[in-house]
Order: sequence, then C-alpha cells, then structure tokens
Amino acid sequence: MTSKIDSIFQQRESDVRSYCRTFNRTFTHAKGSIIRDDGGREYIDFLAGCGSLNYGHNNPAMQRALLDHISGNGLTMALDFYTDAKAEFLKTFERIILKPRSMPHKLMMVGPTGTNAVEAAMKQARKATGRETIISFTNGFHGCSLGALAATGNQHHRGGAGTALSDVVRMPYQGYINNTEVELIEKLITDPSSGIEAPAAFLIETIQGEGGLNHVNKEWLQALAGLAKDVGALLIVDDVQAGCGRSGKFFSFDELGVMPDIITLAKSLSGYGLPMGMVLIKPEYDVLSPGEHNGTFRGNNLAFVTAKVALEVFWADDVFKAHLTRSEKYIRQRLNDMQRSLTGAQVKGRGLMQGIDVVDGELAKAVSVEAFKRGLIIETSGPQDQVLKILAPLTTPIEVLQKGLDILKQSLECCTTEQKKGAA
Repeated sequence: MTSKIDSIFQQRESDVRSYCRTFNRTFTHAKGSIIRDDGGREYIDFLAGCGSLNYGHNNPAMQRALLDHISGNGLTMALDFYTDAKAEFLKTFERIILKPRSMPHKLMMVGPTGTNAVEAAMKQARKATGRETIISFTNGFHGCSLGALAATGNQHHRGGAGTALSDVVRMPYQGYINNTEVELIEKLITDPSSGIEAPAAFLIETIQGEGGLNHVNKEWLQALAGLAKDVGALLIVDDVQAGCGRSGKFFSFDELGVMPDIITLAKSLSGYGLPMGMVLIKPEYDVLSPGEHNGTFRGNNLAFVTAKVALEVFWADDVFKAHLTRSEKYIRQRLNDMQRSLTGAQVKGRGLMQGIDVVDGELAKAVSVEAFKRGLIIETSGPQDQVLKILAPLTTPIEVLQKGLDILKQSLECCTTEQKKGAA
C-alpha cells in the first residue's frame, strides 16, 4: 500500500526527491538492518542511508551516549568552539585510527556533508600548490555543490549545474582503457604540447560508489601516488562512501600501500546517521586561514558523541574486522553464484561495497522494484544504472544477509524470466 499521507509529499515536496520514488512508503521505525513502514511491514535494508549507516539503525551504545548527552544539556550546536564532545572525539580518533597508522594528519571539521568535505579538500590543494587544475576520474562522483560537481563525471548530475563547471580535467580510471591509464596520464601531464598542466591534485575514489563499483588495485594506486609526487601534485582520496569500514578496513586505502595527502570523510563518520563531514590533511598542506573555509554547522556535537562511541565499539580491536572479512566472503560467494546464470553479468566492488553488473539498466531497475515488493531495499549505480549495489549495514548478521541475498536472487530470476518472455 502507499502511505496514507503520500499526498503531502506530492503536494509540497520538491520534484528533486529521488529515492522515495522507488521506495514509495512512509517509514516509521528502524533497528539494525531492518526498517518498518507505517503499515507495519518490515524491509531488509541494503541501502543503509547510501552508506551513512554502516553500523546499522539506532545502535544501542551510540543511542545511550546520545540520550545521555542531550539529557545532560550537553552542547548541541557550537560553531567551531572547543567543546568536551569534540575533544573526546579527537582524542579517540587519534588513538584508534591515526596513531596505529602513523598518520600525521590534522582534522578539519567542515560542513556536515561529503560534498562540503570535497570542496574543502580541493581548496586546500589549490592553495597549497598554487595551481588551479584538479584531475578527477571517469565515473567518479564527488558531490553536487559546484566545485565537487565539476569533479563529478555523471552527466545527469552535472546537468543540474546551470553554469560552467571548470578547472577540472577528467582522466581514465583503472580499467577504463586497459590498465595502462597512469602511463597515459603521465604522458599527457609531462608532454609540453598536450595542453594539460600539472594539477594541484588528483582526486580519486578507490572504490567508485555511484560510478558502478569500479575499484583500483594496489599497483595502480601506488603508480598514481608516485606520479602525483613526481609532478608536485597532492593525492586526495575521497572516502566519503568507501570509508568507515565499507571497504572492509577503516580507510579504503588501508593495505593499498599509499598514504594520501588529503582524505575526505562523511556519511558513516558519525556512526549514527547524524550529519558530519571531515577532511584529514597532512600538516604541511593545512594552509587555509582561520574561517577561510567555514560553515555554521562545522562541528556537530551530537555527531562527535556518537562518532567516538563508534570508534570505541567497532575499531578498538580486531573483532569487528573479522566479522567484516566473513561477511565480505559470503557476499562474494552469493554474487558469484548469481552471476553464473546471467549472460554478461559481472560481480564488482570489494569489501562490503559489492554488487552485480547485469549490463542492462532497465533490468537492474526492475530487479530493484521487484526486490522492494519482496521486502528488500537495494539501489542501482553505474553509468547506465546497471549495477545492483549492496550497501547493507556492516553489522548485518549473516542470517539477515542470507535472507536479503535470497530475495535478490529470486528477484533476478523473476525479472530475467519476464525479460525473456517479453523478447520472445
């Protein structure tokens, strides 16, 4: 059934709304990997706030800390004042994330979105190097504010700008040609007649969330990092969607043998779905003057509270990492089984950011719709929206993953059968 108050959304909410068009229900409750609509029906959540709920809905430890902070009249909004909540988050992030990796990075609190983090990162790189051009990559997605949108490849999103998107040059991502992309990029940058200047930075997702779950390997990323150093450019890794454990490690570049100059984080950084964006910067590139990049809501104290708990609960030891490894292997195995029965299909991604490319965007959309009817929320990505993308909460129990993947398999079988009938 549709929502009883669906008409208010139709009448008053802007037509730019998107996810609710596919998942046309009014949702009222959520816990772990399950959300419930106003009719009492439950759905397995394989979208998780587009990667903003890596630890599931309403994690009890974070919930308790948040309620204690609020009931104790802790600061909610504080601009970029020093607060106890910020101090505790910074100390915890340093102890659990930075020091074990020998990371010297400073933490820049920015507006509470991923796109704002990208804007800040691009500004830092340009000011630090004195250059204007940013090199981003085919199929990359970095946000919809104008600076980040200039670095985004998706034609649909770029079409909403209404103005020129400048000072970004697009280069081929790994696999876009034949895995010799870095050599091509090097030739273009070093050839004085190519028309492409050495950039301020390379901006890259190591796993492309909206771009279709393409990902780089260790050798390719190391070659790019080496090129950046050789030409005096910075390496920015956009970990807004692939970070905070989505890759199977806290950072998506962990174990890839590089240390980015600048890293962007948002989405699941707060752990609870509360808005929070942050940029990690090597100290020598922390060059913006006080207030040169700001925002009223830089430093969401409620998010600091839950982010600290998320780090302590999930990243202080190796227990959670072992769970992620098991879940990653299980998802890969199930997707490989599904792929075998689909002509041309391909399993893509890594960690708990995997999916299946079914080649046909119309088929992928039909599967998403069918899965929702059966109680599973799963979205699509890729240049033709042809990739069914699994972004289940990282905490999802194996038995819930199994049930959700069963629904995905059944939906695939149903839609491919219908497609074959239609073609006959």
